Amino acid sequence: MTNLGHDATSRVLETAKGRIHYHEAGSGPVLLMIHGSGPGVSGWANFQGNLPVFARPFRCVVIDLPGYGGSAPVEGAPVPACVDAVLRLMDGLGIERAHILGNSLGGIVGSFVAAYHPQRVQRFVTIGGIGMNLFTAFPGEGLRLLTAFAEEPTRENIETWLRAMVFDQSIITDELIESRLKAATDPVTLATSRQLYSRASADALAAEFRGPNATQRVAHLAAIQAPTLITWGRDDRVSPLDMALLPMRVIPHAELHVFPNCGHWAMIECKEAFETLVTGFLSV
Repeated sequence: MTNLGHDATSRVLETAKGRIHYHEAGSGPVLLMIHGSGPGVSGWANFQGNLPVFARPFRCVVIDLPGYGGSAPVEGAPVPACVDAVLRLMDGLGIERAHILGNSLGGIVGSFVAAYHPQRVQRFVTIGGIGMNLFTAFPGEGLRLLTAFAEEPTRENIETWLRAMVFDQSIITDELIESRLKAATDPVTLATSRQLYSRASADALAAEFRGPNATQRVAHLAAIQAPTLITWGRDDRVSPLDMALLPMRVIPHAELHVFPNCGHWAMIECKEAFETLVTGFLSV
């Protein structure tokens, strides 16, 4: 049986802009998996539980974005830097075209790759993240808790944030809290979190969403030509469900699936249903 453990799947690509760490398993069409943001997150933290299923029909490549996991940080605005890292990884591995699966920040990054490099994306799946708040306040509870942790990286604050990620509170074990806290307080990872979620960054982002140019942040979605599956947890406290309405409407070939009793981590909370849905969508 193939070993799908952390060390067995761990890989490193050295590029001119720094090291990119990723995990790789399986064979077949390439499925590039892009994690979300937050304290202690990495590609492995987001998708390790899904790898055994997705690695059967796909060649899974699970990236650590710059400043997360084992990847080197890079200078510049976070989202463009992440988009660049995805393209550098694809180029470095000789991947001309791939399916993209992105969670939260990973969905945002994947949306820009799909919009501006359509020839590189076969099908696109998101888990929350993309779009903009239509009926709910911005920033939401989960993002406010990220700022609280970035300002004061304590065990209590990371536990509070983790509990906002999920509907099923039994997922948040002491083991998960401790592992995320250890990863989140690594100096490089903490600096990355503070770049994204400092009070100043949060206030600036909120001002953008209230300003006259708010829709510029989502204008690229209409350019996505790849068939797109938007997945969402009905009880998401980070990216409220109303965010999904705009991308569902403006992405030409989009469909939306909402998981009940589910927060921001559909791939974890609704694991089997999510894997069945996504495998079917990508196999058309």
